[in-house]
Amino acid sequence: MADVELAENTQSLRVLMTKLYKRNPQQLVKSTAEPADKMVDWVFDGELQHHYKFKEIDHKQGIDAIFLAFDVNYQGDRVLPFIVGLHTMLLKAHGNKKDFYLTDSIDPQNIYNVARNIEIAAWKLSTSRDANGNLFLLTNELSITDRNLSFEREFGKMIGRTDLYAISLAEKSQRLISRIMQSIATAAFLPF
Repeated sequence: MADVELAENTQSLRVLMTKLYKRNPQQLVKSTAEPADKMVDWVFDGELQHHYKFKEIDHKQGIDAIFLAFDVNYQGDRVLPFIVGLHTMLLKAHGNKKDFYLTDSIDPQNIYNVARNIEIAAWKLSTSRDANGNLFLLTNELSITDRNLSFEREFGKMIGRTDLYAISLAEKSQRLISRIMQSIATAAFLPF
């Protein structure tokens, strides 16, 4: 089940990265002149070369990378740290593994906390603004003529998969998950 959950969430991150670059082309040109799909392939398929440590984002990963995407002083490609942060956070919660065996042990609390962190990251993405009041990254669109909630749907899939996996793990290992209730507006990222 871990293989499927991680593979599907990674695919969702690939979709989100592509959509973010298409909606925010000014971010892509800060990293490359190549098309968005080439950048996505490089990030996700080039792990043996870069190990998700990119000098463009000061080698940050996890929550630190996500925070960089919303730092008013950061002038680089904001999509890269956001997606790398989410992906490395998922990987860390899975013990930095992509292949799993029956003898592997994954903490369901870490997986549950990552689901909450995905919720917080999605909220930050849709609400964080620069000094001029503009969103750092454009995502969903609700207007009289257009209605695009595809970003929310993709994040919802990730949260649902991750929650289901956390619950399944907890039942299998007969461990309880501490369900942390907090307001999304004041939420801090949870440790994992």
